[in-house]
Amino acid sequence: MLNKLNQLSFVIGVFFIVVALILLIGYFISTSLHANINLYTGIGMIVFGILMINVKE
Repeated sequence: MLNKLNQLSFVIGVFFIVVALILLIGYFISTSLHANINLYTGIGMIVFGILMINVKE
C-alpha cells in the first residue's frame, strides 16, 4: 500500500475522486448548486480519477 501512495497517478486519482464527490454531494443536497455543470463535471472527474488509479507503471 505504501508503494501505491508513492505513485503520482494514484494520488492524482484520489484527488479527482474527492473533488468529484464534493461536487456531486453539493449537486444533490443544495438547490443553489443544482446546475447541470456540477453533475457532468463530477461524473467526468470520477471517471478520470478511476482511470488514473488504474494506470500501471
